[in-house]
Amino acid sequence: MRPLTPSDGEYEVVWEPIEGTAQEDALDARAHHILLCGGRGWGKTEAQLMRFRRLVGTGYGVYWRGIIFDKEYKNLDDLVTKSKRLFRLFDDGAQWLASASAYKWVWPTGEELLFRVAKTIDDYWSYHGHEYAFVGWNELTKYANKNLYLKMMSVNRTGFDAEKHTPKWTAEEVEELKRLKHNWIPEVGSYKTDDGEPLPPIPLETCSTTNPYGPGHNWVKREFIDVAPYGVETVKEFEIYNPKTKKDEKIERRQVAIFGTFRENPYLSPEYIAGLYEETDENIIKAWIKGDWDIVAGGALDDKWRRHIHVIPRFKVPADWYVDRAFDWGSTHPFSVGWFCVANGEEVVCENGTVICPQKGTIIQFFEWYGTKDLGTNVGLKMSAKDIARGIKEREEMMIEDGWISRRASPGPADNQIDNVNERDTETIAKKMSDEGIRWEPSDKSKGSRKQGLQLMRDRLEASITGEGPGLLFTSNCKASISLIPMLPRDERDPDDVDTDAEDHAYDMVRYRLLKGNTRKAKVIKVNFAS
Repeated sequence: MRPLTPSDGEYEVVWEPIEGTAQEDALDARAHHILLCGGRGWGKTEAQLMRFRRLVGTGYGVYWRGIIFDKEYKNLDDLVTKSKRLFRLFDDGAQWLASASAYKWVWPTGEELLFRVAKTIDDYWSYHGHEYAFVGWNELTKYANKNLYLKMMSVNRTGFDAEKHTPKWTAEEVEELKRLKHNWIPEVGSYKTDDGEPLPPIPLETCSTTNPYGPGHNWVKREFIDVAPYGVETVKEFEIYNPKTKKDEKIERRQVAIFGTFRENPYLSPEYIAGLYEETDENIIKAWIKGDWDIVAGGALDDKWRRHIHVIPRFKVPADWYVDRAFDWGSTHPFSVGWFCVANGEEVVCENGTVICPQKGTIIQFFEWYGTKDLGTNVGLKMSAKDIARGIKEREEMMIEDGWISRRASPGPADNQIDNVNERDTETIAKKMSDEGIRWEPSDKSKGSRKQGLQLMRDRLEASITGEGPGLLFTSNCKASISLIPMLPRDERDPDDVDTDAEDHAYDMVRYRLLKGNTRKAKVIKVNFAS
């Protein structure tokens, strides 16, 4: 709304959400974390911008400050264009500052909305110590993991104190109202609110837009979509010390995902909708038109992954099948241990009673130990080499005792950095693990092995689909590999490789195992560009 005659409180409506749609739900939401998702074309960008605009001019002034992030400035162009179209409707003196150092909206009443780039976790330090009551993310699934999203929570804060900072009538303003013979004269020093009370606390919020699909599809789905139905708030409770009250208190943080579809938007042209259907990738059609999160998308392997084929129930490994393990070292980042068996062409009975007969030579990951507390954060447990070795032994003994395997696993390939000596007279990680009875073979890190390993994985995943040659399978208990590997993004600079900044430890561990004993040299690497 914008005021027609501020003195008598009349307003003109210049924009409002489409009634009875996700846009209306988006403006009504009162959560700390809001995800605006679904298909394309329902107006989630407009809803995100107007969530910020709704508190401009309400008295918070310089304390109502917002920022919206993307990975590239060029990707902010549409946001900027739509903000110009919307904000200028209000005719309230808002100014767009387009210089590289500014790139923001400013209002005469002090509010600001910045548009900025943040690509990696290191970019956080450009904003460390800042205050933004509103934080927005444009297409959140562009981010391969949630680390930067969580890190930026520290800037989602405000110094607003309702009693100190709510605007008050000054003597000069009261005299001006008297001169104009206004029908209501406030007291000098009273609050400039309808009820004369201090403003409520500023709502701190993070509002993100996204479609399904993209490098971060998996973590966004796990964080927002899987936890509750659309429109249903989930609550996390935290026990914190409140500096204002000097007491320990329970604080709630609420989040909600709001789903919309182009069918709700009467302003879309049929030509735009027809253009969406011209896309040939089935996953993209499901994501863009239906807002379907149950797709595999955004990874270097997404076009080869079929969960109903590559994930199988657990089974007891026959005694005559070869069993070994592979290892990717990590301390501050997760480590990944995987146990593998090689099918000999015979049938096995799974724990749910189904009978499977993988192609001879098929490699099956049947157990894992992934060193993190929270999958998707790329944060490790900082365990010592000896403790990891002891944990591996304990898990193998447990598997033998429970009948999953009949003997200890043979040494398989491990990350070669476990053999590095950083200081004189310091034992290597490999030596420390060997002292505990856990030995490894060298992994193939020869020139071109990363790309060759990616192609081998693609080939084996495809073989599992076609039944032509030995494949690659995972039992359903290998949750880290199943969760992380299909969504691993391509390297933007070298699409024949994966993005090493992503959480690639389970992938590397499997890649080491696939390269073990391989003599084929991949001459051509083919990667399907899904986006």
